Amino acid sequence: MGLTSPEADFESARFVVLPVPYDGTTTFRAGTREGPRAILHASRELESYDEETGEEPHRRGIATLDELAITVASPKEMVDRVRDAGRILFEAGKLPVMLGGEHLLSLGMIEAAAAFHPRLTVLQLDAHADFKDHYQESPYSNACVMRRVWERVPVVQAGIRSLTREEHHFLIENRVPSYFARDLHEVPERLDEVPEDLGPEVYVTIDLDVFDPSVMPSVGTPEPGGLTWYQVLRLLRRVTETRRVVGFDVMELLPQPHLAAPDFLAARLVHKMLAYISLDISRRPC
Repeated sequence: MGLTSPEADFESARFVVLPVPYDGTTTFRAGTREGPRAILHASRELESYDEETGEEPHRRGIATLDELAITVASPKEMVDRVRDAGRILFEAGKLPVMLGGEHLLSLGMIEAAAAFHPRLTVLQLDAHADFKDHYQESPYSNACVMRRVWERVPVVQAGIRSLTREEHHFLIENRVPSYFARDLHEVPERLDEVPEDLGPEVYVTIDLDVFDPSVMPSVGTPEPGGLTWYQVLRLLRRVTETRRVVGFDVMELLPQPHLAAPDFLAARLVHKMLAYISLDISRRPC
């Protein structure tokens, strides 16, 4: 990111940012392949200090890799490519930060995380359930990503407000903890209940359409009634205070010409998450 310091090479960095500019299965508005570059560009203007936590995440080392090479052979092969890259990062003891790109990519990084963290739970912040078994005749679509993740590790959802009848029944029948946006607005304290459904190790995947479109309009499929900036931060801080976050991603930014605020929000969100994790690291016993 723009906060990468000259001395923060791969070997010394605690956090490693992996941009993946792929949107091969998007269906409404394409263009999230441009999201990682927009986030990195906006990050150059971030202040390095986080006033909420008192942390400066760059002091732990932030290394930013080149964009992951894209394959158009198939969505499954793209997922495999992300998984292979993730394995290298986890093997090296890094905390991966993936910037997307479409949400299907998260499957690959989560598969890599699960191989190194057997007690892993995934926290999904999203407007859409993404629990379809197949979409447009494929099991590998951004509309199916969390169904594929759930087949591997437990999933907890927050911010959901768009899904099919079949998805809703599936979530209920399989007891997938799902915190719907309406409930979180009506009873704000429910945000603090989310970590109780998580295991000790957590991978956080953030689809930016979890935010209300008034806050984050630059997404492929904006849904009304989303969460606010401070609701999301409250949840993320609570998770990092009570669980060990082993990796996270920020996905589905669709940059708009002459509208820089959403790009900056996404970059700031990454930085806030790094600050929360840095604070957790400083508190954790050696």
